[in-house]
Amino acid sequence: MIERLPRRRSIPAEAPRTGPHANADRDSSAGAAPIISNVGGRVAGRPPRLVVKVGSAVLAPAGTLEPARVRQIAEDLARLAPGVSIVIVSSGAVASGFAALGLGAPPKSIMLKQAAAAVGQSRLMNAWSESFAPAKLTVAQVLLTADDLDDRTRHLNARSTLGALLERGIIPIINENDSVSFAEIKLGDNDRLSALVAGLVEADRLIILSTARGLYEGGDAKKIIPIVEDLDAARAHVRSGTSSVGTGGMTTKLDAVATAAAAGVPTHIAPGDEPAIVSRVLAGERIGTEFRLPAQGVRARKRWIGFAARARGAITVDAGARDAIAKRGASLLPKGIVSVTGNFHAGAVVDVRVGAEAPFARGRVAYAADEIRLIAGKRADQIESVLGVFYRDEVIHRDDLTLLRESASREPHSGETSA
Repeated sequence: MIERLPRRRSIPAEAPRTGPHANADRDSSAGAAPIISNVGGRVAGRPPRLVVKVGSAVLAPAGTLEPARVRQIAEDLARLAPGVSIVIVSSGAVASGFAALGLGAPPKSIMLKQAAAAVGQSRLMNAWSESFAPAKLTVAQVLLTADDLDDRTRHLNARSTLGALLERGIIPIINENDSVSFAEIKLGDNDRLSALVAGLVEADRLIILSTARGLYEGGDAKKIIPIVEDLDAARAHVRSGTSSVGTGGMTTKLDAVATAAAAGVPTHIAPGDEPAIVSRVLAGERIGTEFRLPAQGVRARKRWIGFAARARGAITVDAGARDAIAKRGASLLPKGIVSVTGNFHAGAVVDVRVGAEAPFARGRVAYAADEIRLIAGKRADQIESVLGVFYRDEVIHRDDLTLLRESASREPHSGETSA
């Protein structure tokens, strides 16, 4: 439950982040110094942190795990340690396990997917462990569900665990816990998971390894766009579709780019079958697509609200309230509320939208759904007379509001950085 605050008590901001920003400019010509070294760590005195997402089609292009491909990637990453802390978000559990169930193709039913993941996850981890062993590097299995990131306490616990592993030079191998996940608690794809993890560990860079060579101009697989500075323009080049063993197409990757950018983490999409691909990307070789988006650095708690927590309902507001929130960084007051969708408690995260439009913001409410319905359209000074109780003027305080997508570049900053 959200803390019940006395009348007009302000919410304190959290301490600002220290260290150089992760999106510094650099020379991207071939042969340049490694990007991650030029940038430096986001936290002073700590090695730079790199998150590498490896897709199912990269590790198991024919549905069967290829240990040689795992070794190729592991050997490349091992050369970066210990100067760089590495996190791997690895797909491939279902793709590694379905053949053992006697199936000729990746399963469609949730029951068989879970069974395939249960078989394949151990095989996947064994391949990573054996591949890093020659470099005397230890790996750790971390399985997550949406609930682990949706619940604020579990979210922070996951961050602490990953931090403890990285501080000891251990490489976390992260995957969604597909053997127990179902539709209501699934993250959806490992592209999104990798972006959330990048924000969780305060990574300096996210590299997504895929069968796609990068973002193709016009979506025709003939010409790769080497640098993207406008994500909305990039989406115009995307065509729908996934690989036979993967779950995410370029749309999910661009969504991941946006999520990572909100955490101040730059992203690079590169071909996972190329030798030494990560080292080459970090050395500045023009391969794949680099996303140079405006630095946002949305604060940690706001990132959780906007990208990790699931919306439990929606609040429809008028155009004036939208402009006040999106353009002036205002809180949401009851006066601007038109209607409420869903039944949720105080402290829940909800979408904020105008009419039937896609949500433009997401926030954590100070009042329950039924309470908001009663005070919708009222002035703040009428709340107590309507409800018989008063918690605060704002239905959603600005410190608990996150703007989504194109609005995020206008996200107001008040110095909050820690969770």
